[in-house]
Amino acid sequence: MAKNTGMIVKNSLDALMNEKSFLPDLEDKDREKAFRSISAILSTPNHIHKSFLRISMDNGEIVRIPAFRIQHNNTLGPYKGGIRFHESVNEEEVTNLASLMTLKNALHEVPFGGGKGGISINPREFSVQEILQICKKYVRNFSDIIGPDKDIPAPDMGTSAREMDWMMAEYKSINPGHPYLGSFTGKSVGNGGSLGRREATGKGVYFTLQYLMHDFVKKNQRWLQEMNSPFAKTALSLADKPLELAVQGFGNVGSVAALDAYNCHKLNNKVIAVSDRNVTLYNEEGLDIPQLVKYTTGRDRELPLSEQELAEAGVKAEIMDRDEILYIDTDILILAATGNQIREDNVEKVKAKVIVEGANAPVSGEADEVLNKRASIVIPDILANAGGVIVSYYEWLQGRQTQFYSESEVFEKLYDKMKQTMDSLLPDFFGDPHPLRDNCYILAITKLATILYRHGKLY
Repeated sequence: MAKNTGMIVKNSLDALMNEKSFLPDLEDKDREKAFRSISAILSTPNHIHKSFLRISMDNGEIVRIPAFRIQHNNTLGPYKGGIRFHESVNEEEVTNLASLMTLKNALHEVPFGGGKGGISINPREFSVQEILQICKKYVRNFSDIIGPDKDIPAPDMGTSAREMDWMMAEYKSINPGHPYLGSFTGKSVGNGGSLGRREATGKGVYFTLQYLMHDFVKKNQRWLQEMNSPFAKTALSLADKPLELAVQGFGNVGSVAALDAYNCHKLNNKVIAVSDRNVTLYNEEGLDIPQLVKYTTGRDRELPLSEQELAEAGVKAEIMDRDEILYIDTDILILAATGNQIREDNVEKVKAKVIVEGANAPVSGEADEVLNKRASIVIPDILANAGGVIVSYYEWLQGRQTQFYSESEVFEKLYDKMKQTMDSLLPDFFGDPHPLRDNCYILAITKLATILYRHGKLY
């Protein structure tokens, strides 16, 4: 996250202290005690689990790989969160991501708590057989704490339906005769997964942008003109013009968001740039996103790197350095790669007026402050990239009921859920000078604290 959880909780509670509609039964010293309790509970994880996986490599070497499962909070339901395979994985990162999941589920009223897992590897350096071993050992080492009603992992960076299928199979073999379909989400459709789960995060990312700029701003222009908010002025400056988009990252999230933008009939937009870990492709007239999606399918989702590969893809584009995507003169920038992309040292070069966080924490806290001062609208990760966990909830429900939704039903339910969240946020956001991120955190903590109070856990 852009800030650590303790600071998020403190700032949100400071904003809520004089809000009489929040915990109205508590006054004076009782209120102060309750606020200290909320801060203590939400600033720290319930459980930190760490293990070293003993793996036999294909060459006969034995290695031990650090692995984590952090269970932050289960006030709203079982812990829920992805398992990340990446060399940067460490306890602090996974703990922070677990706390983000707690807030994200609360914000969108998904009945799960927050958890996260991680294994400190570069999956590209391991064979299929070695990755299979890693998946099995992860489940065995954490088998006591995961399960359909305890903690439900899902894919994350470096993992996919393949790994979830393997992990669920191992969970089933360890727990014969017990329900197992809901033990992992993000599985393949033939293995109890949900239609639309792979595309869910990217579709949710683009939906937040579309809903903000079309459904909300265009339908509320007169009201927004009366607001004194600098963010309202930014939104209105883009309301009646064709919008240019740039998308950093062309994996499951970025490619889906870019394709939805290309196909959108509501919002007058075009994708002028996309990037991956190797390259940025730019065309001021708009890129042929369907052709790029077709080209990258089966090629580890890597974009064309040369004029010859562009010709093979049937795409016209200028080839640029991969990081140039961040500085292109565009209206909208979707960040769908990795964290910490816009920082204090490069934020001044960013020209986009609206930034959508498809990845987790792609904007640092320092950069966030700069963007807010210039009235750039940042749709934060807690709001924008929640499509994955929302559809994971629907997958979990389908597994329990053994009745499955069509893809169109899944996306309809996803959009309804995200629309409901945005409708609860946007009027307050445009009605005051606070960033949308702060509004999200305050609303999430309001929901969590209210339940904690009703459960008798604040005194």
